[in-house]
Amino acid sequence: MIGDSPLIIVRPSVAIINKKGEILLSRNIGGTWTIPGGTLQLNESVEECITRIVFENIGVKIKALKLFGVYSGKELINRVDERYHTVAIGYLCTEYEGEIAPDRNQGIEAMFFSLNQLPEEIEPFIKNKLIALKGQLKK
Repeated sequence: MIGDSPLIIVRPSVAIINKKGEILLSRNIGGTWTIPGGTLQLNESVEECITRIVFENIGVKIKALKLFGVYSGKELINRVDERYHTVAIGYLCTEYEGEIAPDRNQGIEAMFFSLNQLPEEIEPFIKNKLIALKGQLKK
């Protein structure tokens, strides 16, 4: 950050779909469900970032990623502190290995949900993107 300029945060995330067509959602215990994601660190690609985050937090190793979309704008401005603006990079993953093993020390839980029965406690932005994903998966 230079001076009082807003900070732009790059946040890769991934929609992991299992063989049943269910999506993996995660959350901090008691929080809102979302797709796994994290913040890009220096000297790391967005693909390396999301692969690292998913393995560290959920225990799943991503084998292949497909770009789903890049999102920015007013709906991604941090509502608590408007100095943070997010550029979200969404991926789709259907090739992964390992069993879900959320990092309980970090207070994380994760589970698969049907795209037709998403939990009520889901981030509205993510819910809208999952509806679009559902339409693409049918094609």
